[in-house]
Amino acid sequence: MLIKSSMHTSKYLLIIFSALLFTSCNNETKMSSVSTENWSKRKVSKTLSDSLEYGKSYLSTYSQIFSMSEHKTHNLTTMVSLRNTSDVDTIYVLSAKYFDTHGKHVRPYIGHAIFLAPMETCEIIIDEIDNSGGTGSNFVFEWKTPKDCPEPLFEAIMNSTVGQQGLSFATQARRIK
Repeated sequence: MLIKSSMHTSKYLLIIFSALLFTSCNNETKMSSVSTENWSKRKVSKTLSDSLEYGKSYLSTYSQIFSMSEHKTHNLTTMVSLRNTSDVDTIYVLSAKYFDTHGKHVRPYIGHAIFLAPMETCEIIIDEIDNSGGTGSNFVFEWKTPKDCPEPLFEAIMNSTVGQQGLSFATQARRIK
């Protein structure tokens, strides 16, 4: 009787395990955590004034770093911060383009001009499993500000934690136009 009961329990455990395994295989993994809904809430619906000053900034990011040798890499989560440093003026981000190590355009993050209210910040998150940018990934941002307004600040923090060890570092954009 005991043997029959343990065989019956084993069958149920096997069925439950199989069901869990099957359902976990059907989950799709998103490559980036930022919803386009975030940008649609910030969409600029009017034509921007010609009196606004234009700028372009380059931000180095790293979706991977080398570890121990050039043949081994470690994936990182990238958190890109778009900040309006003005406490009085609204600024506009026209585009945020993501490029890989070889300069190939990976994807745009903003399909239309967005606004950032005074002192406001919004983010782009690139998940650790998304290594499409490689070891030399980067962003180019185009933006407009009112005259005499401070330029926007674009920063990235790359991090990863494995077990009890963590790795984190930051970069800041440089104006290129």
